[in-house]
Amino acid sequence: MANLFRLILLLIVLPWFYGCNQTVIKNSLPDNAQPPIQAEKPEVPSDPVEAGQKDEPATVVADPTQPAELPEAIDTEATLTENSAPTNGNVAENGKKIEIALDEALDFIRASHEFWQAGELDNALEALDKAYSLILDVDTASNPKLIQQKEDLRFLISKRILEIYASRHIVVNGHHKAIPMDMNRHIKAEIKLFTNGERKFFIESYRRSGLYRPAIVAALQEAGLPTELSWLPLIESGFKSHALSKARALGLWQFIPSTGYKFGLKRTTYLDERLDPVKSTRAAVAYLKELHQIFGDWTTVLAAYNCGEGRVLRVIRTQNVNYLDNFWDLYIRLPLETARYVPRFLATLHILQDPEKYGMTGLVADPPLEYDTVQFTRRVHLKDVASAIGSNYNQLKVLNPELRYKITPDEPYTLRVPTGKGNLLLTKIDTLPITSRPQPAYVYHRVRPGESLSVIARRYRTSVSKIMRANNIRRSHFIRAGKKLKIPTRGVVVTRTPAKTPVKVTGPVPARHVVKSGDSLWIIAKRYGTTTRKIQQLNGLQGSYLSIGQVLKIPGKTSQPVSKAGLKTYKVKSGDSPFKIAQLHNMDLKHFLKINQLTPRTMIHPGQTLYVD
Repeated sequence: MANLFRLILLLIVLPWFYGCNQTVIKNSLPDNAQPPIQAEKPEVPSDPVEAGQKDEPATVVADPTQPAELPEAIDTEATLTENSAPTNGNVAENGKKIEIALDEALDFIRASHEFWQAGELDNALEALDKAYSLILDVDTASNPKLIQQKEDLRFLISKRILEIYASRHIVVNGHHKAIPMDMNRHIKAEIKLFTNGERKFFIESYRRSGLYRPAIVAALQEAGLPTELSWLPLIESGFKSHALSKARALGLWQFIPSTGYKFGLKRTTYLDERLDPVKSTRAAVAYLKELHQIFGDWTTVLAAYNCGEGRVLRVIRTQNVNYLDNFWDLYIRLPLETARYVPRFLATLHILQDPEKYGMTGLVADPPLEYDTVQFTRRVHLKDVASAIGSNYNQLKVLNPELRYKITPDEPYTLRVPTGKGNLLLTKIDTLPITSRPQPAYVYHRVRPGESLSVIARRYRTSVSKIMRANNIRRSHFIRAGKKLKIPTRGVVVTRTPAKTPVKVTGPVPARHVVKSGDSLWIIAKRYGTTTRKIQQLNGLQGSYLSIGQVLKIPGKTSQPVSKAGLKTYKVKSGDSPFKIAQLHNMDLKHFLKINQLTPRTMIHPGQTLYVD
């Protein structure tokens, strides 16, 4: 049954896939190779919010020996939250079922990935069978924004099956070094716009490019791609790391969430890696390489980067010409934004190739970002970090744009700090206040006679669905006067808890220490009266990262023993406690514990001999 299911799936997917790529590969097949079957690719519903840049699933077949990376998670929670207003009792429950089904399908895809790496191909295919049957049962009619999520999983499964069965590479025309410097009326129009109406935008974007472009050029060179592609962010975002488009694309390279997931960009409560220049550049390079494998020439690749490879492939299939010979045959058939995208990029290259010719002299770029990195596991706010190391808060925000609420996560995280401040932060990180998990901000409103949820929503500039979710209201048309409602507002609320002062150990210093939850080098060093550097040197540690259960050697000998001269002895009786004994002898509890080398948690037992004043 499973084999039959896979056969049916392959009969659907293979003709569609090779039909999309026939134009690309038909002139590159060896003489003895059969051309692939051509079939129409099914239309992929576009996301109403994220329709636009890179909203189509990838269709390239990868090297079977190099399995494609899977996304960390499917971002269903945010989508369900926005689209599952409980207008009736079943919508929220349906949304939960869809979320569980998609997560379960993703787990089976991950399991297939592991089976494949272990060489268990039958088990890998069985896992994909199960994942595909799960998403087939998902009904996205009540949640249109989940269509893209479902389609992403479906194409991941299809791609994985193709990778398992593939016996050859797909060949594409074109060359990595060939970006044609065309000149036509479309490019001239964009040059005129850049040098006149958008002159200020161009100059400011060029200035910001200095912050990020050297690292982008290095990444492109390492991947063997044309370095001219380093100017794409000027067209995409104006080299603004927080740029946000109408299609919800974000960052220098303008990734939408689903495309970001495909190329390993995480989005969590604390992080959105689409905002990180280094990580998003790595993802953009991988995406551009994949598109070049499909299309083979860079002008078509740029169009696909902007509007998605599926959209471009559909346009190509309607053409009766060899699109690889002349991209401009596609120009009038592409969306307006994409049609202008390629000319704008080529116009940028022409201007930068000869700024004086186009009256753009005096262009100056900012110096590149320089920083130290510090790895730690602690939830702290960037304001507290800036205060501790004597740095500028805004500078830290520029260095760490991926932190959504300017709070580091409570998991191993690498923070960027100004050059020369890394070691200082290491010594002070454990003294910084612990910041709470970000919580939605609310205000409270008492319902007055005649008020409706829509009136209240307009007053507080929010939506009826958000108020209903916050207050667990099932019917939007029924609220009682006098009821107190929670009204969600913009922003989040965080609190800070002061760091605990480490307890210094008295008595003999143990030769070893077992790392526990909450430990750090600084806390351990203070506890045993030594320094972090000595512990690092003795244990051969290169950085400050510790793992729970790790055994550390502690330098130094024993601490000075407390003098017992002039002290009396006391034999512990049944029912005694350190507090009772100290109170009985009019002693301070701290002093009593110290002279007996006890801690507040130390257990005492009847018959034990202790010292008292």
